[in-house]
Amino acid sequence: MTPARLWTHRLYPGDLARLSQVRRDLRADLHGFDPDTADTLVLCGSELFANCVKYTASGRDGGVIRTLWSADDRSLTLGFTDDGLGGGIPAIPRARTSDEWGRAEGQRGLLMVEELSTAWGYSPVCPFGDLGTHTWATFTLAR
Repeated sequence: MTPARLWTHRLYPGDLARLSQVRRDLRADLHGFDPDTADTLVLCGSELFANCVKYTASGRDGGVIRTLWSADDRSLTLGFTDDGLGGGIPAIPRARTSDEWGRAEGQRGLLMVEELSTAWGYSPVCPFGDLGTHTWATFTLAR
């Protein structure tokens, strides 16, 4: 499928100190969109970028690529591609009691992304090794 609109991909160093730049760029790219939609994408984008840095080689002298596209006038898809070598796949921890969730300080970000997006998922950059993962979330646009 050819996107109806494709923004320029952005490459960031894998450093949490770059999170403010990721947010600024995303907000600039979403100029003119509904403010609530922009806020939601910035919040979820912050989480997805942070996960790339925390859990993959992106955070060890690597980089993160941000993608943004719209397949039609009803949705936006935001994605982040990491440098891999994290040893795992993006997943929401499900085997927790409500008490364990109450005490957990982390690992809630993907749960938030799942709740705020229409859909989310991931795919390996290369099926023959851990050369990176592209994690994406699609959001419905306000009418």
